[in-house]
Amino acid sequence: MKNKNIFVTMPSLAPLSEVNTLLEGIWERGIMTHNGPLVQQFEKETATFLRVKNMVAVTNGTIAIQMAIKALKLKGDIITTPFTFIATLSSIIWEECNPVFVDINPETLNIDVTKIEEKITNNTVAILPVHVFGNPCDIESIDCIAKKYDLKVIYDAAHSVGVEYNNQSVFEYGDISTTSFHATKLLNTAEGGACFSQNEDLFNRLQRIRFFGFDEQKDIVNDGTNGKMTEVHAAIGLANLKILHSVLADRKYKYSIYKELLSSTSLKFQKINQSTNYSYFPVIFPNEQLLLTVEQLLNQENIYPRRYFYPSVNTFTKITPYQPMPMSEDISRRILCLPLYYDLEVSQIESITHIIKKNL
Repeated sequence: MKNKNIFVTMPSLAPLSEVNTLLEGIWERGIMTHNGPLVQQFEKETATFLRVKNMVAVTNGTIAIQMAIKALKLKGDIITTPFTFIATLSSIIWEECNPVFVDINPETLNIDVTKIEEKITNNTVAILPVHVFGNPCDIESIDCIAKKYDLKVIYDAAHSVGVEYNNQSVFEYGDISTTSFHATKLLNTAEGGACFSQNEDLFNRLQRIRFFGFDEQKDIVNDGTNGKMTEVHAAIGLANLKILHSVLADRKYKYSIYKELLSSTSLKFQKINQSTNYSYFPVIFPNEQLLLTVEQLLNQENIYPRRYFYPSVNTFTKITPYQPMPMSEDISRRILCLPLYYDLEVSQIESITHIIKKNL
């Protein structure tokens, strides 16, 4: 095993020949960007696969969140989770809103809906929860709170391609949902993302915002940005979309192997709410020292899991005032995502779990 690095995740990639065929078409047409034919095709085919009404493909998942905040014209406090990637927090700050953290449920790892209302003030304008590792939030409770206080809801669904909630895509919830098509996501365009909204006015506004605010008559009607997906990225996405069924099935299978092999240990697993896409395999150790010991032993075998998410983003005091979040801070110190990706071999999973079990 020492001859090959095993990372926490790797891109799921279609045969290069399929991408090259699509690239040849780009070269023939000479259209590289500006809502080209492949971007439109990628949006249409991905929306069909996911069973969503409207999809706006964009540059990346971070821009998608910023565009969602912009489209909803939010100014004020946005309630969010401290257990997330820095992009969730930085998007709120970049749009000149104020992040207000609500601690997490230590079992689901999602925002604790029972603690949201106590953080709502006259300055609160929205809730921005995260479906952590593709595990859906308690959407009904969040929706109920949002309606009670007349708040907007943006879901950071960066990990959630293929996830369903109450028999429909998780992207169909909230005023706007966003996702990422980063290289390590189950569906990737190398870099990319998307916004989803069932509201036609919001959908049209998002389309304008990603292209500097231009409408179809080339008038500037919104405060926009350059959030366009290129034809090259769309080509990668179209090719990878063809293998997404296999990627999702493979993730579920390997997730089940991990869980079976580690079920007798002192490790704890994320509690899944309805369904997930098994995009990551997080394990929670009894204490941080044991995690660090196991991580070091895995690294010695060229195995590189990731402390994801660590540290809890409420502790990034250089960009936001500290707000104590004991659950998130505790979990972030004890959680480790184990390698899980399309080309990972079952024998490698067995070796990884053997090292872990030997030291637990």
